[in-house]
Amino acid sequence: PYTDPGTGAALEAGWGMRPGVLKGVGTHARAGGRPIAGIRSAVVVSHGRGASRILTSGLAEELASHGHLVAAVDHTYDAAAVRFPDGRLVLGALPAEPDDWDAQDRLEVAVRAADLRCVADALCRRGRPLAGVPVQRVGLLGHSLGGAAAAEALRTDRRFVAGLDLDGGLFGTTVPETGLDRPFLLLTSSPDHETWARWRARHRHWGRHLHLTGGGHLSATDVPALADAAGLRERWPEPLYGEYLGTIAPHRAATVTRACATAFFDRFLLGLHRPLLDAPGPRHPELRFLWARGA
Repeated sequence: PYTDPGTGAALEAGWGMRPGVLKGVGTHARAGGRPIAGIRSAVVVSHGRGASRILTSGLAEELASHGHLVAAVDHTYDAAAVRFPDGRLVLGALPAEPDDWDAQDRLEVAVRAADLRCVADALCRRGRPLAGVPVQRVGLLGHSLGGAAAAEALRTDRRFVAGLDLDGGLFGTTVPETGLDRPFLLLTSSPDHETWARWRARHRHWGRHLHLTGGGHLSATDVPALADAAGLRERWPEPLYGEYLGTIAPHRAATVTRACATAFFDRFLLGLHRPLLDAPGPRHPELRFLWARGA
């Protein structure tokens, strides 16, 4: 299933979706599957503020199909809802308008980075690793505030070998001041942001900043594909709808995002060179190269 009824209802209510729409969403995954022999890489995924891990399910499935173990995190009290194994449903409790956004960002990113390190502990532990797979190389992927958390976790924990930020301003982390010393990819719907510019000036390893032309803040998630069924055009006011969903067709946003993510993690987790990230190409005309470091 795409999600459980309680989590789905919380997302629908919090995000202004048509009630019950998530019940009808199918997946290409199955429960109880066993990892193929030989998997040694994992990607840990961090969702956006107030969102849910389920909203990056399509991207997680794509990465899994390339041979990566994918561990998608629900950040408790941050996610719209978290369903625990004992059946408890814990709803999000973040302030909508904190008095001090800088302090709140630092707090939330620090907690998220600790969550990601906790998952890395489970992935890399000896004896009984998560999902029974002895992982040797771990990458990070985050959307929105999850992108900042991915950058902070990469900065503070050397077990993570590469990070991908999907349209996340680098708030709540010192990465814009320190840069990073491992591969990092930005794929954004906005042409630029001052935190990205400061990071670029200090980054010390392979890096790319790519712009998805016509993209919106949620273009890297499943939301554009769900928008019509969820009635978002009628339920979300303009310019909010345009800001979050952009003008690019949902299938093109998914195609470009998945191509970039798989090329990045195939290269830095599996050692397989993918030319997509070397230079612009005709197969992905929506992709603009804004900045590059390293070959």
